[in-house]
Amino acid sequence: MENGQKGFDGAEAMEQSVERKNKARRKILHFMLNRESTTKSDVAKRLDLSMPTVLSNINELMETGLVVEVGEMESTGGRKARSISLNENYYYAAGVDITAHHIGMVLVNLGGKVIGQQRIRFDFRPEASYCMELVGKVQDFYQGEVPVERLLGVGISLPGIINEREHSLAKSHALQVEGFNLRMIEQLLEVPVYFENDANAAMMAENPEEKGDVVYLSLNNTLGGAICVDGRMFPGRSRKAGEFGHMLLVPHGKKCYCGKEGCADAYCAASVLTGNGERSLDMFMQSLGKDKDADKLWEEYLENLAMLVSNIRMIFDTDIILGGDVGGYLGGYMAQLAEKVLKYNRFDKEVSYLKNCSYQKEASAVGAAKHFFQLQFPRLF
Repeated sequence: MENGQKGFDGAEAMEQSVERKNKARRKILHFMLNRESTTKSDVAKRLDLSMPTVLSNINELMETGLVVEVGEMESTGGRKARSISLNENYYYAAGVDITAHHIGMVLVNLGGKVIGQQRIRFDFRPEASYCMELVGKVQDFYQGEVPVERLLGVGISLPGIINEREHSLAKSHALQVEGFNLRMIEQLLEVPVYFENDANAAMMAENPEEKGDVVYLSLNNTLGGAICVDGRMFPGRSRKAGEFGHMLLVPHGKKCYCGKEGCADAYCAASVLTGNGERSLDMFMQSLGKDKDADKLWEEYLENLAMLVSNIRMIFDTDIILGGDVGGYLGGYMAQLAEKVLKYNRFDKEVSYLKNCSYQKEASAVGAAKHFFQLQFPRLF
């Protein structure tokens, strides 16, 4: 009995030791995930791990090829430290953004870089045939571009409320559908699949765990948003948090596609500038300064956007990331927007809380793809 107990204790101790090592390894990998490079000593210091623990784990990860040396740091008087990073081409993920009339597709590597991108016209239909055609287009996009064993999965963003338990799109005003079953897409793709609301996915592209408290305003053909509290997504009780597009902006104003009048979507969505798809957003932005009607529309758009931004700032008192299709163009117009925002907000003296998005194109697809990088590390060991 005594010998059996010793054997049991020894096995349990070994299991605990392995778990401690795996826990440390996961911490190291997550720390390195969104950094271009670091050093072993910095990893030990920032994660409060012993140097032998860091060295053991880093050396083993380098043997697998997941971690690589990328150069030397500047000398501080002693031996130069070797800089290390994740091998950005060790893993990949695909992302797909579904809208009413298009799909945007991206291939993203472990470094968060978009290595492939395509946007095509493809009208949404709540039918099995749509799912089959969609899967074919997605597979045509990524097959042959990356080794299949290195593709972690396909993340898919949709404008609406996702029911994770039922694997369905519970409701989408933009796609005019309720209870749309997404399981067929999962089955046909034959790789891990993840579904997310488009605005939440766009927030995920920004690495929200590093930003703490922040709001993402998604200025696509339909207007949405996402809220991050203490580095975590805040979905709300029924996953409706961040529906900024359906906040009342102008009482008895323009009719919104949801049926109400005066919603922010009717004034601040990208469709306001594209004439509901009659022209591309690129064409509209290129016409600024050359077309008086376009200039007037842009002025009105920024005025309404400033009002919406001010309201969001009053509610959350956090940084606000301006993203989506329009967000990708706002970099050169921030001063003009800031002037309008300050007119509505007398509590802030400046607008440094307004941030430009990291991805100017297909942010939702990128964020849905990057989900797999966060998910993969716990499964490595």
